[in-house]
Amino acid sequence: MEAISLRIEKTTTDTIIKFTANTVLISGSYQFNNIDEAKNSPLAQQLFHLPFVKQVYISANFIAVERFNIVEWSDVQEELKEQIEIYLNNPGVLVLEENEPQQKIPVEVYAESTPNPSVQKFVANKKLVETDFEFKNKEEAKNSPLATELFNFEYVKEVFISENYVSITKLETADWGEITVEVRSFIRQYIADGKTIASINAQQKKHTQTIEEATTNLDDVSKQIIDLLDQYVKPAVAADGGNIAFQSYDATTQTVNVILQGACSGCPSSTVTLKNGIENMLKQLIPGKISQVVAVNY
Repeated sequence: MEAISLRIEKTTTDTIIKFTANTVLISGSYQFNNIDEAKNSPLAQQLFHLPFVKQVYISANFIAVERFNIVEWSDVQEELKEQIEIYLNNPGVLVLEENEPQQKIPVEVYAESTPNPSVQKFVANKKLVETDFEFKNKEEAKNSPLATELFNFEYVKEVFISENYVSITKLETADWGEITVEVRSFIRQYIADGKTIASINAQQKKHTQTIEEATTNLDDVSKQIIDLLDQYVKPAVAADGGNIAFQSYDATTQTVNVILQGACSGCPSSTVTLKNGIENMLKQLIPGKISQVVAVNY
């Protein structure tokens, strides 16, 4: 089994730093404000023994920590990263299951930049949806009240909603420095009010069922490609506010067709990622079967 490793990522909040894992850590999202609230999380309890730790967030593929102003992240982040990695590979339990319902916690949302300068990622401390949703315009967002309201902002071009975050693509006329606070506040309040994020309509259910049925009938190479994308690629692109979905594999031309979503769609670095990252990985792990990887919607 591959060891769990973390990479350090800054957020738009100076006091919060994120440790993103190379695999899925847990189902759901949790926030702990102090050691008393962390009774069902041995890792959070351990972190709260450090004098500079103010809050701990544990989510699907990352652990975020907020610090008090008694230290700078540059002085402690590497040691903290090593401590968390040792715990995760021990292996250590992140959150213990309890019979009693978990105490309701305040909703927090913080903004993160992505490799795509047109896209900002807004991460919540709770689970938002069970599956991914992508909306290119307001017409497509009929089954997502949140996306529909976001499109009322004149600078919102596209909306992508995943497990615990919302990625927003802005129009070129807007600047993130001027609109981030407004969007972040709106999303936080919307979630805090308990409003519906998105629901799967009949057409989407049929589409999902069709995909699942098609997946079971795929050739062995296609199944290998899907497994590798799920294991090595999706966690990384999710951390950057996007998603990559397998569409098809042509055995004759040895071409892999994928769909880029969220921050990955239209990103200037997507071509480099596809060619130097994903394509090379698939060529190495499935030798003699892969010629190229193409984004059909780039």
